[in-house]
Amino acid sequence: MASSTDVKKIVGDLDKESFISLLSKLIGESKYLQNNPPELIPQEDRAVKHVLDSLLPHSTTTGGGPLVIKHVTYFPGRGNVIVEYPGTVPGKILSFVGCHMDVVTANPNDWEFDPFSLSIDGDKLRGRGTTDCLGHVALVTELMRRLAETKPKLKSTVVAVFIANEENSAISGVGVDALVKDGLLSRLKDGPLFWIDTADKQPCIGTGGMIPWKLHVTGKLFHSGLAHKAINPLELAMEALKEIQLRFYGDFPPHPKEEVYGFATPSTMKPTQWSYPGGGINQIPAECTISGDVRLTPFYNVKDVMKKLQEYVDDINENIGNVESRGPVSKYILPDENLRGSLTLSFDEAMSGVACDLNSRGFHVLCKATEEVVGHVKPYSITGSLPLIRELQDEGFDVQTAGYGLMATYHAKNEYCLFSDMRQGYQVFLSVISQLED
Repeated sequence: MASSTDVKKIVGDLDKESFISLLSKLIGESKYLQNNPPELIPQEDRAVKHVLDSLLPHSTTTGGGPLVIKHVTYFPGRGNVIVEYPGTVPGKILSFVGCHMDVVTANPNDWEFDPFSLSIDGDKLRGRGTTDCLGHVALVTELMRRLAETKPKLKSTVVAVFIANEENSAISGVGVDALVKDGLLSRLKDGPLFWIDTADKQPCIGTGGMIPWKLHVTGKLFHSGLAHKAINPLELAMEALKEIQLRFYGDFPPHPKEEVYGFATPSTMKPTQWSYPGGGINQIPAECTISGDVRLTPFYNVKDVMKKLQEYVDDINENIGNVESRGPVSKYILPDENLRGSLTLSFDEAMSGVACDLNSRGFHVLCKATEEVVGHVKPYSITGSLPLIRELQDEGFDVQTAGYGLMATYHAKNEYCLFSDMRQGYQVFLSVISQLED
């Protein structure tokens, strides 16, 4: 079998020309990979074509090499690709998963360069998807191509999974959720699964859950000069939300494990949007809606939080007369008219965060590889949310996460990554493979 040093020597460094050529083709498709249904439904098979063009010549499909390739589609034009480089020891396996072939939207009018074609500025590789996540698609494709070309004799089977439909959950049963449901990834439970879709070259060991919420507040419309005849929903919303937040932070305070995982913030519950039906400046409106989200560290349960939030709202509704008011005529009950202000809480689809297993072999080899290649290792956690990976962990996968784009350009205008970072990512992958041979 190849030793750790041998694997790196045999496979070699990232081929810059080949990588940029493939990335250029992928970014050239990114206009058609934008995921924002119902207006924009990505056609991931446009990216699949370029991955297959690179890998099929080295596959058992064509007889040209060792790669075993499956193109799995659950929705027309929206495929996933599973690529396997076979090892010699049954059950010994590692995988690189999460490289997704859809992207978030981009408005060319807001960018300093064309988001839908690759442009190069020194070390910068610019375009929608360079950081998230077409850069990783190209990177892992290049890794699998070089394994197939150089054929190191590995004990471990190395699997790459390129997925559809990561950026939006409005449509399900298309990507990794369907692959797991059909048992196509079950073998990957036998070894570490590296989810390659974060940034900044360090292991990301924790992510946040997210609960999108809407608080609809009903009052009574009236002339602002006769405020005593109105129930002001704007004032009620502000006071009620303050009370809800105070209770939330009392029930879900900073958790001791957040420090261990290096979370930048504890769990938070806050408003991000405000709307009302419109009207004159001299009208107190009849209703308004405040929307926001909860970002929850993975040491709390999403369903528990949703239940608590509903309890807060129910209690405030029952005791609406006790809510803090503003000024001598501000009130939330009009007894003569038998009217009460009221709150209605609703939720959009929630997701759970993940805390990676810090005792797993996968975590230790990723840290060692990062220190070896990047020069230091500093795992981090954020209350940003990654879909799907908590479900994988709950299914029994040893999920570790990393990425080699830039957090500063993630989902941003003028997105770019650095070739030098991607090159280091490639070296980290080889180090991980090498260590797991020992």
